[in-house]
Amino acid sequence: MPRTHRSACHTERMSWLFTILGIMALIVLHELGHFAVAKAVGMRVERFSLFFPPRIAGIKRGETEYMIGAIPAGGYVKITGMNPEEIKTLSPEVAARAYYTQPPWKRIVVILAGPGMNLLIAFLLFWLVLVSGSLSGAVTLANLNPKTETVVPTTSVQAVQKGEPAFGVLRRGDEILAVDGHPVTVLSATKAIAAHRCAGVLREGCRAQMPATLTIRRAGRVLTVSAYPRYSKPVGRMLVGFDFGYTAKSFGVFSAAGTALSEMWGTTTTMISNIGKAFTSSKVRKEFHSIVGITVIAQEAVVAGPGYALVFLGFVSLALAVINLFPFLPLDGGHVVWAVAEKVRGRRVSLTAMWRFSSVGIVLLLFLVVNGFGNDISRLGG
Repeated sequence: MPRTHRSACHTERMSWLFTILGIMALIVLHELGHFAVAKAVGMRVERFSLFFPPRIAGIKRGETEYMIGAIPAGGYVKITGMNPEEIKTLSPEVAARAYYTQPPWKRIVVILAGPGMNLLIAFLLFWLVLVSGSLSGAVTLANLNPKTETVVPTTSVQAVQKGEPAFGVLRRGDEILAVDGHPVTVLSATKAIAAHRCAGVLREGCRAQMPATLTIRRAGRVLTVSAYPRYSKPVGRMLVGFDFGYTAKSFGVFSAAGTALSEMWGTTTTMISNIGKAFTSSKVRKEFHSIVGITVIAQEAVVAGPGYALVFLGFVSLALAVINLFPFLPLDGGHVVWAVAEKVRGRRVSLTAMWRFSSVGIVLLLFLVVNGFGNDISRLGG
């Protein structure tokens, strides 16, 4: 086997390894949040599991079993007495530490600790990308939420469109110094090119009467080139057919924190909006993924570079937090809703009522999960 092929195979194997480890870490840290806070407030934790049964391997330490399951669809922490009916069968000393014998505030903080851990991870990953100045990470954050300013456009040429006037005239990496003899910024260069006019009425693809003269710096040399702008009806202005480049915006420790929070908020609102639209729009539904598709995309993100990969893992962590906070059992949000309801009513809500209310949400979420698996199977099948 040629050395280059062996190297490519090794790189691909390592990217899959890092992908699986990254997703496993998100699951473990989510459950660790539940686990640590449950222990801290005195609840009895029976099991800490990565993935779902059947059991592959496990070890018991004290009263808790640490287990790995065979179904890689998440993980869970089993706290004694999370089913109110179970408490009747427990001994008094064990029942005293059961989930449903604890006051509502304790149950709420234990449940919120899981999504809270995911929110913290997303924040830290976004913050790290911004502080580090990673260009790929900053561009990915800008694509994820265009309302946050994580990149600054530069007058360097990022790409030249084939078949456009600039093709063969400009090259990637050229720095635009002036247009028609006037020094420019990104905005003024765009306006100067757009100021050129076709003869007569503007129409799609018409060529300007006069060329745009571009002064550029290429490989340390200053050159003058020219190209005739053409009118683009969809854009609504004259173009020569190149994209400006970007540089990562510089952030301090505190400004990065503010931008990371803004990124999380904007991404969360978009995510919730898309989940709502998924029930009415086939186009939106086609964009949903199962754990299979997410893993494939994550592997591609790892290959694309650390900045892209960190943002993607942050996004997955944020999505885990948002989905888990939906107010339906067995999701974390469902447990919070019923603990709050109990506090407000002054008495416990029946398990039957809880599941009856949650059944609608479960059906809707199962619809999205099945849809995601269907999409991924179609993609994997070509």
